Order: sequence, then structure tokens, then C-alpha cells
Amino acid sequence: MFKKFTVKEDVASNTIIKSSTQRAIRAKLSQQFPALNHPILLLDHPPNPPQSDSQSSAPTVSPETPELTLLEFLWPKKESLNLLKCREHVSILVCKKTPLFFQHFDGPYFPTLKLLHQYPMLLPTVQVDRGAIKFVLSGANIMCPGLTSAGARLPPELPLHTPVAVLAQDKSLPCAVGFTQKSAADMRSQNKGVGVDNVHWLGDDLWLIDEI
Repeated sequence: MFKKFTVKEDVASNTIIKSSTQRAIRAKLSQQFPALNHPILLLDHPPNPPQSDSQSSAPTVSPETPELTLLEFLWPKKESLNLLKCREHVSILVCKKTPLFFQHFDGPYFPTLKLLHQYPMLLPTVQVDRGAIKFVLSGANIMCPGLTSAGARLPPELPLHTPVAVLAQDKSLPCAVGFTQKSAADMRSQNKGVGVDNVHWLGDDLWLIDEI
């Protein structure tokens, strides 16, 4: 989807979405990604990297500490949302110049890989074995054997046409965002054909964009 993508050549329009449509998008995101409804605490300073017990100094949380949902943190209620309409019927939601989610036609939303690295709980996870990694990073769709082998992992239940985070064996962060073409049960039982469409991966042209 983003193997060859540039803002100059592939974005047909960039418009601020009207308020009523923004409310509908906010509702759809909240429904599709329950983790976006979880509260987060806005502390006086961002969390520090993990430290040893002797070095740790956790920030103090008072009753007055503002609390927002993750969606409100990523997309504040008073902040406008831009819609980028791109080639091949792809739309990108942008807040404060940062791409957050994208959509193909009127299908489900997908978080960008950079957003998924920050909040991996947004999507269910599948894992590919080592042999599949180079193909995933070249944009290839993921075949069932790469998801059912000893080094791979599938959740017990995963419906057809579900957005997923794709992990590589022995790695902690997703290397791609995918869309299941079979249920997990069918991937195991059939073990052939495409199991997950690869829609956005580490190093593609959307990954290379920090701001739009």
C-alpha cells in the first residue's frame, strides 16, 4: 500500500474534517480500538526510561493530575483532524501534522506502525518465523506456513478480516501492520495461501514520513 508513496505525488487532497464527521470518526475509532478508551495520566514530565531500583524516582501523581483517554491524548478534542485522500482509495488521518491512522476504501482503520510502536496494545498480534522476516520487510503478503511454524505464533482465536500487528520472531516491536485473509483456525487447518495481507511495514514510504 505504501511501497511507493510520496505526499507530493500521491496525496490528492488535504482537508480539515468538519465537526460532525470528526465525531463520527472518533466514535468509530473508539469502537474499533478499545484501548483508545483507556485513561492515561498526564504527568508534569514524561515517564523516564526504566531504571534500577536505586535510581528510580517515580513522578508523583496527585488527585489534581489531569486524566484523559488515550484517544484524547493523541487527538485532543479541541484539535482539528485532517483527512488526506490518496491514490488507490487510501485515506490518512493526521493530527498536528502526525499521521495516526489510515483506511482503505471504507474498511477498518489501521494505526501507523510508528503509533503501534508507542501503543502496541492497539492491535492483536501475530508472529512470523525468521524465514518470513525478509519477505515481510520487502512488502510481501504473509503466507500461512510463516504463521504456523515452530517460530511463529497465532492467537487462539482471530477472525477473518482483522487488522493485526505483525511481530518478527525474537523481536519485541511490530515490523508490519496486516489484515487477516483467513481466521486463525483456517490458517492452522489449511496451512497454505495468504494468511495476512501486508498493508504497512518497517521501512516503507509511510514509515519514512514523520510529518505531513
